[in-house]
Amino acid sequence: MKLNETETLRVVPARYPLRVLGGFIALFVLAVVIQSVAFNPRWEWKVFTHWFFHPAILSGLGQTLLLTLIATVLSIVFGGLLALARLSPSWLLSGLAFGYIWLFRSLPLIVVLIILYNFSYLYDTLSIGIPFTPLTFAEYQTIDVLGQFSTAVIGLTLVQSAYTAEIIRGGILGVDQGQFEAAAALGLPGSRRTLRIILPQALRSIIPTGFNEIISLAKGTAMVYVLAMPELFYTIQMVYNRTQQVIPLLMVAAVWYLLITTVLSILQHYVERWLARSATRESSSPRPRWRLRRQTAAITPLRS
Repeated sequence: MKLNETETLRVVPARYPLRVLGGFIALFVLAVVIQSVAFNPRWEWKVFTHWFFHPAILSGLGQTLLLTLIATVLSIVFGGLLALARLSPSWLLSGLAFGYIWLFRSLPLIVVLIILYNFSYLYDTLSIGIPFTPLTFAEYQTIDVLGQFSTAVIGLTLVQSAYTAEIIRGGILGVDQGQFEAAAALGLPGSRRTLRIILPQALRSIIPTGFNEIISLAKGTAMVYVLAMPELFYTIQMVYNRTQQVIPLLMVAAVWYLLITTVLSILQHYVERWLARSATRESSSPRPRWRLRRQTAAITPLRS
């Protein structure tokens, strides 16, 4: 063969037979599950269809969504203040914030809800005034203040704030120390440094874990059934206790929770894309870096 003879290259796609086999097995298992669920009459899909949009179920769903919304907003505000207190150079503020976070991350939500709901056993009245003096501006009966809905909101907020505070604190600590020093060198006040420089950078690491906690909170609202509050899960319980149609009604609850978490996951995706719009990267979509690579081509020279 001459040295100047041209070579023709043929591109041969790399083959992964185990991946193909695994894909077929996964599809087969999925088909078996779908066939078993769809064609088994004991799932009682007619009952599921009847109750899915029933007014009682939709009313319970509304209570669940309202609890999730209010508790999320309050826990973000209170958790943000706790995170800042935890990072404060004041040992007193930092110690109090640490104690709060330690306490409410240690207690199960159901225990907190039951204690709050029975708070009137400990204190007959709740008053607003100057501590350690007889001066009182307003006084309320505890049993009137801590009803079902208010107890659920307060309990969810108290527990969720502890987790949210640690998420926000971790995001702030993840910001490069040079950003703190540069912001301080500009002479900006502490509040402006935090709100305008540090938090916007910390949000990109806060958002994924934060949304995970919101999704957990949406599912955690089911725990308020101990208060006999007619949210989604308690309403489902009341219905199947009366009709004895347990499985189809539990499937109603499962599908509604799936829809709630799906909407939150989609919202998370777009929030992450919005936060990543100014980042310098190959794609603005925050898709995981560990996704499967494109098939590598093997090049085989063919000599004429």
